[in-house]
Amino acid sequence: MDHLVTATAAEGTVRIRAAITTTLVAEARNRHDCSPTASAALGRLMTAAALMGHGFKGERRIALQVAGNGPLRNVVAEAFEHDGGVGVRGYALHPDVDLPLAHNGKFDVGGAVGRGVLQVTRTLDNGMPYTGIVELTSGEIGDDIAGYFANSEQTPSIVALGVLASPKGILAAGGIIAELMPGAGERTIAELERAAAALPPVTTLVRAGADAPRLVGAVAGEMDPKMLRELPVRFACRCSREKVEVAIRSLGSTALAEMIRERRPQTVVCDYCRQVYELTPREIAALASS
Repeated sequence: MDHLVTATAAEGTVRIRAAITTTLVAEARNRHDCSPTASAALGRLMTAAALMGHGFKGERRIALQVAGNGPLRNVVAEAFEHDGGVGVRGYALHPDVDLPLAHNGKFDVGGAVGRGVLQVTRTLDNGMPYTGIVELTSGEIGDDIAGYFANSEQTPSIVALGVLASPKGILAAGGIIAELMPGAGERTIAELERAAAALPPVTTLVRAGADAPRLVGAVAGEMDPKMLRELPVRFACRCSREKVEVAIRSLGSTALAEMIRERRPQTVVCDYCRQVYELTPREIAALASS
């Protein structure tokens, strides 16, 4: 089962979050019929959202949006508390985009994303959104998340995200984020850098049977990691028929009147989960009169 753990190391001067997200990414891939390249991009971003969206006091949810000039254009992921765990949803604007493998034999996510920006929006319990925007470092998602931590939050970090996909589906997915906290000494920094340099690809560890605590151990090395919490991670969506009705009503009386005159059902499809909502002319008329 997909899960996420939080931990500290080096006497609390390193914060680590790690997750196994194979099932999560597989469901997103199936819902959106993603190509392998699009699956890798979306899966990395959804894994990052799960890791970043947990453990911040007072936060309701986090949304990540990668907007580039490559053929994928936009990739969006959102994470939030859900049923005692972490719910994640996301989509790629053009999920059928697929590119040849890069020269290193990996998915060319950077080529599919192109140049652009990463937008991170944190919505707090009071409903107030706080947004940070940084330029993409490489478009490979992991580098871009690390760039966000460095430039927007002034926090040195190591970010490792991985999705192993094939035309038949998702074989492995997961991620690690390790952040240096105030008080981290030079020895701790050096140990973390050594561990990061020796870290195998996340998908290699996941395919070999690693769980999230083992991912923590892989990056923490000899820094005495202490596990704090473990939570399930699953695909979940916040869409509902009620929200669709609110959106339809917000179109205004002129648009609603035109829908009623057409005398045919109106279909709305959720971008995140592909759930289809159909409203009959009678239901639209009721919305117009309410």
